[in-house]
Amino acid sequence: MTTITYRTERDSMGAVSIPADALYGPQTQRAVDNFTISQKTLPWAFLKALARIKQAAAETNTALGLLDRETGEAIRDAADDIAQGAYKDQFPVSVYQTGSGTSTNMNVNEVICSIAGKRGITLSPNDHVNLGQSTNDVFPTAIHLATAEGLKSLLDPALSRLADSIRRKATEYKDVIKTGRTHLMDALPVYLRDEMEAWALAVDECRERLGDVLPRLLRLPLGGTAVGSGVNCHPDFAAAAVARLAEITALPCTSAPSLFKGLSSLDTVVEVSGHLKTVAVVLMKIAGDLRWMNSGPLAGIGEITLPALQPGSSIMPAKVNPVIPEAVCMAAAEVIGHDTVITLAGQSGNFQLNTMFPLVATDLLESIDLLAGSAGSLAEKAIDGMRVNIEACDRALSRNPILVTALTPEIGYLKAAELAKLAIEQDKSILEVALERTDLPPARLRRLLDPRNLARGGGDAATSG
Repeated sequence: MTTITYRTERDSMGAVSIPADALYGPQTQRAVDNFTISQKTLPWAFLKALARIKQAAAETNTALGLLDRETGEAIRDAADDIAQGAYKDQFPVSVYQTGSGTSTNMNVNEVICSIAGKRGITLSPNDHVNLGQSTNDVFPTAIHLATAEGLKSLLDPALSRLADSIRRKATEYKDVIKTGRTHLMDALPVYLRDEMEAWALAVDECRERLGDVLPRLLRLPLGGTAVGSGVNCHPDFAAAAVARLAEITALPCTSAPSLFKGLSSLDTVVEVSGHLKTVAVVLMKIAGDLRWMNSGPLAGIGEITLPALQPGSSIMPAKVNPVIPEAVCMAAAEVIGHDTVITLAGQSGNFQLNTMFPLVATDLLESIDLLAGSAGSLAEKAIDGMRVNIEACDRALSRNPILVTALTPEIGYLKAAELAKLAIEQDKSILEVALERTDLPPARLRRLLDPRNLARGGGDAATSG
């Protein structure tokens, strides 16, 4: 059995026992002891952004003459180590903590002090690392930064990959025509490529929406300190620190036009979440279509065959299920739920501060991860290896009674409906019934009922004799 040894440290409230090997200090330990609703911690992407803010703040405060060079460099180097991925096990504070995120901010400050201490530099988590800052401006700044980075480096490339995969597959089967469906019932013919282009365009438009919100997302409220007025912050700090963040992250960061708004309002984050919900809806639609088209293989639609990835049943041998689309639908449902949470959190800005920052950071970044993973999985494990069952498409199309729609301008709606019913009752094609029951020339009937013509909108037959 491992014996845990403790050390004692003091903060403004008194003595605290802390595990001897922990790099964090008393304020973090108090949070660990107090916030026991869940052990779920904030995402690493958020903590990385927070460390980058500490790095930029230290460099700015040094340049302004507020920190001596040795102190500033110690903070900078320790923060950079954290951002590079070191010390990930030193951030144990639960998501469900004080709504401003003070405990996580202090957790990062204390770890930076301990890293510097190992290098012979003594720092104060409040007086040095937190100089010119408050949790109230640092936390929303980190939310915005981490979200922008996630959209740029994770989600956008994944969506681009998915759209490319869809279009490649559409090109591969560009001449395939299939039965269209409305209300899950047979409808007019469509080219498979047109159906898939609709998916790809929906993905493209998701990328457009997320790109449009980035400039607003990168308006950062750093420098507002406690309430937005910038108390205890050098007047040049905000602009210089944000400029430094832009250099560090390679993101076009700007200072928020109202620091008061940046602390109290999460409307831009709510906007991003809404766009993420839209991505979830788009992915769920594509996944749902894939499941239906893959259904069977004998009693379903059977237009496509998705890659067989694993056995589908613990009792039914040889059963293979569309596991990737199903997994994507679950992830999309989670994102839609996150959007509801973030909407409620956005309403929790009272006066000068929102008090659900940690929850927003967690759910927003988790949504980005889920959607990026979902888009990548759909592309790589479903659509790339999808095979179109051309014979099944042709067979269903040849018996589709809705082809009779093309005859409506020639014989009228009621007569066309009568022919469709006869085709179904007699198990014949519309062409066979129309040849028997109309006076239209056979050549014209064949042009009118040609699925290729209908899939193009019927214009060829309408202008032909």
